[in-house]
Amino acid sequence: MKKKNLLSLISIIVVVAIIAGLGAVWYFTKDDETSKGSKTVIIKVVDDNKEITVYTVYTDSEYLKEVMEEATGLTFSGTEGDYGLMISEINGLIADYATNGAYWSFYINDTYCEKGIETQPAADGDIFKIEYTLAE
Repeated sequence: MKKKNLLSLISIIVVVAIIAGLGAVWYFTKDDETSKGSKTVIIKVVDDNKEITVYTVYTDSEYLKEVMEEATGLTFSGTEGDYGLMISEINGLIADYATNGAYWSFYINDTYCEKGIETQPAADGDIFKIEYTLAE
């Protein structure tokens, strides 16, 4: 009888340990949708009237394009070319170089970006400025 009770107790302990282990695995691997990203990136859009719209993005994304896609309220489009995505429209405002010499300038921390948005790294604390620009 004692052997049967001991075996039942051991079985219960094993089952509880398995359930606790599965619960721990679930807790530490679940995707918490409300968590912020590890980086804070600011995007400032300057339109043709010099009005500025600021987007603060909490992200884990590596490149500017991904950060722009995550920015709530920011819309953009363009065409794929030999050097990547050429942005022609932001928030409904079209910059058409062929029509009036307008284009979108991209800056990172007040320095002109030397890469396209698909390859421009985005680090914690970066401030990107996207400015409607007329060629001189």
